Amino acid sequence: MKSIYRIFMAVAVTFAFVSCNFLDIVPDENATKEDTYSDHNKTEKYLYSCYAYLPQSNLAQGSLDFFTGDEVTTAFEHETFAAFPKGNYTASSPVISYWNDFFQGIRQCYMFLEAVDKTPDMDDERKADYKAQGQFLIAYYHYMLARCYGPIILVNETPNIETKVEDFAHRMPYDECVQWICDKLDAAAAGLPVRRDQIQYGLATSVAAKAVKAKMLLYAASPLFNERAPELFKNMRDPDNGTQLMPTAYDANKWVKARDAMKEAIDFAEQNGYHLYTKQDRFIGDASKNQWPAAGLVRCLRLLSLDYQEVNPEVLLAETRGEGWYGVLSKSLPFSASGWAWNGVCPTWAMLNRFYTKNGLPWDEDPEFKDTEKLQVVAIDSAHQDEGQPGKKTIVFNLDREPRYYAWVAFQGGYYEVQNDPSNPAYTMSNGQKNTTDSRLVCDFVLGGNCSLGTAALKRTGNYSPGGYLNKKFVSPNTAVSASGGGSREWMPFPVIRLADLYLGYAEACVETGDLETAKTYLNKVRQRAGIPDVETSWARAGVTLDQAKLRQIVRQERMAEFYLECQNFWDMRRWMLAGECFNKKAQGLNINATTIEEFAGLKEIQYERKFESPTQYLLPIPIDDINKNPHLVNNPGYTGDHR
Repeated sequence: MKSIYRIFMAVAVTFAFVSCNFLDIVPDENATKEDTYSDHNKTEKYLYSCYAYLPQSNLAQGSLDFFTGDEVTTAFEHETFAAFPKGNYTASSPVISYWNDFFQGIRQCYMFLEAVDKTPDMDDERKADYKAQGQFLIAYYHYMLARCYGPIILVNETPNIETKVEDFAHRMPYDECVQWICDKLDAAAAGLPVRRDQIQYGLATSVAAKAVKAKMLLYAASPLFNERAPELFKNMRDPDNGTQLMPTAYDANKWVKARDAMKEAIDFAEQNGYHLYTKQDRFIGDASKNQWPAAGLVRCLRLLSLDYQEVNPEVLLAETRGEGWYGVLSKSLPFSASGWAWNGVCPTWAMLNRFYTKNGLPWDEDPEFKDTEKLQVVAIDSAHQDEGQPGKKTIVFNLDREPRYYAWVAFQGGYYEVQNDPSNPAYTMSNGQKNTTDSRLVCDFVLGGNCSLGTAALKRTGNYSPGGYLNKKFVSPNTAVSASGGGSREWMPFPVIRLADLYLGYAEACVETGDLETAKTYLNKVRQRAGIPDVETSWARAGVTLDQAKLRQIVRQERMAEFYLECQNFWDMRRWMLAGECFNKKAQGLNINATTIEEFAGLKEIQYERKFESPTQYLLPIPIDDINKNPHLVNNPGYTGDHR
């Protein structure tokens, strides 16, 4: 795995887990500037520095979009990210702002492009690849700016730091931004390889460029930037010339463009060997690896985003920097008093309901379950021995669920697949032993239990599940936890774009363009890998007609389940215009203050503040300092001056 991370180890400028001097890579813009291209090794480092402005997707404590949707609630509300679900960010205090970082990254890329041809010992093929990577990054930084802020400044060349105030740039109309970004991505794709080997894994490829283009067009077609834009942003104009910055009318053709781009990206990826991850027995028989989950769909889904010993065939773009000790792995592991296992990432009740039953239906629509009380306490029987320990009590809602639920969610009486450190084991496992003879922990969230808040007499103020569940996604079952703080961790590259993302994006665009049969085909590709029946079979069981409105709802729910905790929810809920409904209410969970399972099986409101102001927070604020510096800038609606 070291080779995977190598490219970023030299370039992370602003991130906490890598220590280096940025000036060693890109010297000051003065007389020593030529050092950056005096030989190919220095030019390579210069290129890697251009990647350093990318936000780290898996950096839990400081990520804009990781823990900030409505998928999870955590015990870490003191960390930076928590300002966003609380709605505590303004133009004067944006908390996490990418505005300046991305523009700095763009400038760095243009400077790099000016330097490449000056490298004396580099062949033309490598120069062409480096230039294409620079162009990709310029487009990608603009794409992420547009996702955050809507209309943006388009940077066509190296910014001149001596530009006069009156010549400062304006924000451009959103549709122009989208087209410019797509054109840049097309140009970059033409010069990039279709894949990278392990040493270069995480660098730009033509497959990634086409995927980003497709996602850009999907955003542009979505309600926030299309259907609702004329209503929400009708007064959003350039302060000097009155140019309308957001679309003034709904454009159905945007869905056609998104559909075609998604299909082009899918076809190109598949033609070059990319496919859904389907290995159900990966590492089975390897004594150094956890044999749980057992071979099958649950194991496949648990390892889906963890198996990188061979380049994952589903991941089209990856974040390759390690998450560090304060990432999702340590934050999600069942509690260990001094073992870097903090028991604190809990799927919300809303998120748990987005996963389907075994029949591929929402619980409330499934004829087999909809009349059953979800909170009914039952004993786990032998029919469910792969998911939880027989005889242990749980709520009926946790049984007969789809494989993704069991791969990614730990529940009362259910298993958490994790290993003990052989020298100082942290957990008593399902066999009653505190050693390495078993690698499944039986979760108990009732006070006094191994995943609980503590005891009735002594409750912890931190490191607990706020709602009586724990996350397992991105937690390697091969992690070995020590009672004294040691043990071993497996940190893997984080999937930024997967092929399943394109499948469901294509299905979404097909729904909106009326091609319902194709939409069902691509929905079913993801559902089949997830181990649930196809949409036709599932909803025939419920007696529901699959018209456009119903398929729209199904596609959205499928995305919410498939991309749980993959930094998608934060953006999807916004572009669908659902954030005002879903993000503006407190999360719910089970009663973690209970001393009995019967008391535990009660739905409670989790008392963390949750606030979302519509329409203000559908777009992020441009920092007020930048608004004050540039008289041609107007902030997004609701962020006027220092205050919303």
